[in-house]
Amino acid sequence: MNKSELIEKLAEKSGINVMQAEEIVNLIYRKMRDTMVNGGRIEIRGFGSFVVKDYGAYQGRNPKTGQKIDVPPKRLPFFKVGKELKERIDSIDENPSSGEAAS
Repeated sequence: MNKSELIEKLAEKSGINVMQAEEIVNLIYRKMRDTMVNGGRIEIRGFGSFVVKDYGAYQGRNPKTGQKIDVPPKRLPFFKVGKELKERIDSIDENPSSGEAAS
């Protein structure tokens, strides 16, 4: 599912027009982004959590030339899947007829 499919499904399920659904989805994305940019954590029960991990500087190597290079510290978003989602996906693998693979 991509963003436009999410917007269409939200509009369909909630009975609002596509422009309103797009505004809602964009608001959620902006709030999630702003929270992570400011170092916050996002937890969606039953789905997972988003955090920002800090990685320290290190000395790497250019694979093409072999030359040593200094890699600066960085912050990257990280997603950790929730227990309920993990179990649900795992149960679909074990018994494909019991889950909702299409939704």
